[in-house]
Amino acid sequence: MRFTKMHGLGNDYVYVNCFEEKVRDAPALARAVSDRHRGVGSDGLILICPSDRADVRMEMYNADGSRGQMCGNGIRCLAKYAYEHGLVRRTPVRVETDAGILTLDLSLEGDRVRQVRVNMGRPRLDPADLPTTLSANQMVDHPMDVRGRILPMTCVSMGNPHAVLFVESLDLIDLPRDGAILENHPVFPERCNVHFARVNGRSDVTMVSWERGSGATQACGTGASAVCVAGVLTNRTDRRVLVHLPGGDLSIEWSEADDCVYMTGPAEEVFTGDWPSDG
Repeated sequence: MRFTKMHGLGNDYVYVNCFEEKVRDAPALARAVSDRHRGVGSDGLILICPSDRADVRMEMYNADGSRGQMCGNGIRCLAKYAYEHGLVRRTPVRVETDAGILTLDLSLEGDRVRQVRVNMGRPRLDPADLPTTLSANQMVDHPMDVRGRILPMTCVSMGNPHAVLFVESLDLIDLPRDGAILENHPVFPERCNVHFARVNGRSDVTMVSWERGSGATQACGTGASAVCVAGVLTNRTDRRVLVHLPGGDLSIEWSEADDCVYMTGPAEEVFTGDWPSDG
């Protein structure tokens, strides 16, 4: 089975072109290929599939085999693959996801995609959309006990669930420990993506991410979008921010005109190979 390794700011996935390949057991394949010692090594698996509603359809699986609704870095890479491999030869590209149909504008240099701007849609701020057991008035700056420290937590759904905690210093965060505690906290019955963010200025934020089902990642596009929304909701940032992640920078804007969040960033193809089986 042919696969392609791609990444957006180091948030890496194995892609399978399901216009040409068949995958029988996607969760098992995701676990196998994501293993960084015995597999290809990745944060998960993304299948590029035909769609009767959009140009292509994205099916995303986390490294533990669980299904993910959306991935901002992953969808940028999918659009790059779809264009450069001839599945779609126009811009914008419409991609069907478990979080709805998203529109992606491609910045081209010749036949190569250099940057992708994604309309991530409107943030969802109802507790049922995450889901969480918190009430609506607890979703913004809710005091959360993290190993004895009380941190303000704001919850945002970008088609998948996010908890954003603003901190004075990221050096005080034990990401594997704190991220895992919050991912599996009882207030999130379906688990949650967790982000710790330091505000450097009204338009500049640094963050680290613990992704549901994958752990610490170099970048998280939906998470960066959630951090922007949380920054505006708590009056910590403006609507347009540059977000610094371990793997690089993303430009995020929560538009006042249409209430949608727009994410702009790069996408890279690393290599193509053959996997001996699909499970």
